[in-house]
Amino acid sequence: MSKQNIELAQWAIKKIIKYGADQAAVSISNQREVEIEYRDKQLDKLKESTQNGLSLSIYLDHRYSNHSTNDLRKDTLDKFIEEAVAATKYLSEDKYRELPDSALYPKDISGDLQIKDENYDKITSEERKKIAEEIEEIAMSVSDKIISTTSGYVDVMSDVTRVNSNGFVGESQGTNFYTGAEVTVKDGDKGRPSDWYWPGTRYKSDLPSPALIGKEAASRALRKIGQKKIESGNYIMVVENRTGSGLLRMLKGPMGARALQQKNSFLEGMLNKKIASKKFTMKDDPFIKKGMGSRFFDSEGIAARERIMIDKGVLKAYYIDSYYGKKLGMKPNSGSSSNTVFSYGNRNIDEIIKDIKKGIFVTSFLGGNSNGTTGDFSYGIVGHLIENGKLVQPINEMNISGNAKELWNSLIEMGNDPYPYSSTRMPTMVFEGVSFSGL
Repeated sequence: MSKQNIELAQWAIKKIIKYGADQAAVSISNQREVEIEYRDKQLDKLKESTQNGLSLSIYLDHRYSNHSTNDLRKDTLDKFIEEAVAATKYLSEDKYRELPDSALYPKDISGDLQIKDENYDKITSEERKKIAEEIEEIAMSVSDKIISTTSGYVDVMSDVTRVNSNGFVGESQGTNFYTGAEVTVKDGDKGRPSDWYWPGTRYKSDLPSPALIGKEAASRALRKIGQKKIESGNYIMVVENRTGSGLLRMLKGPMGARALQQKNSFLEGMLNKKIASKKFTMKDDPFIKKGMGSRFFDSEGIAARERIMIDKGVLKAYYIDSYYGKKLGMKPNSGSSSNTVFSYGNRNIDEIIKDIKKGIFVTSFLGGNSNGTTGDFSYGIVGHLIENGKLVQPINEMNISGNAKELWNSLIEMGNDPYPYSSTRMPTMVFEGVSFSGL
């Protein structure tokens, strides 16, 4: 742990209590980010930033306030803390405002989740630049139909320390790496379709090669040439693995304690009841090695645990934070997800498409909305028409609509190909009878 940050946080806690608060939490964050961008064979952006911040959560007679600053000098922090506590006294009382029960804190956070690349400090600016440059060069070389390419490289080193006045002390250090490209192609007088490929990992060595990234971004854009609407109707819908997380939000939002307490959830009262197909099992797993969402504790200090959220279509748990958990009379288990994993099937995307006589392969959701209270949704989509096991026509300017319960109960297959570059490890999904509107 960073001894300096922990000592500063503990010093701030003592000051907050001294000035009259009952409880307090202090978070200190340090982050370094490097971003490089190439556009049309020219270095367009080279940015490096370092940010340090301190956040105070103050609890005083069940009154609560949050304050943040980038000035970490003790002489200025002292006055900042004194004024913050004084201001909290004027807020309205809320009997539910207090720190989580200390029994919810982790007993041991000494393990290694492998979320920090120890070679981060050895990466040179020249290496970063070369990766972005090579991606762009390869993407541009794929076809003479490519109009422009923007490629990039981003890496982030972060260190977050949290101290709660009722006994929690924790630190999380991690790295994130992202590389990718966005490619635009010419399509006669029909427009300029574009697409992208931007994988992310915890370790630089786990990123796909620049050649793979450049070719994938270019090929995705080229596959959009000739897009058009097709006839409205009910189709089998195949959702690409990297795209499915967009649909998942229509479940995760209503599964949150805030939505439940404020009566904005169509999943209220549905615990231990069927809300989806038996093919659908969703688990929250915070302990995946190198996972993009891996952690030992959440933003409140509550211990991370593996949780089955939906088991064969049956809702087994909500996302419960401490504040709304108290209002609901429910035990907190973290109000946010870590890594989301699923029960996977036996086939990959190619095998799945090969067996579909007519359907739509959705590669992107555009705009639209989902009503968390009713479950009704409408999304724009981009993708391809499937006929006799082949992608035969790129499509756009179409919409899907319906209700979340009906959609998730129409799930007929989960693929065996979870997307590895996200905290949501969604596979290809297949739904039947989805309503598409087009011509």
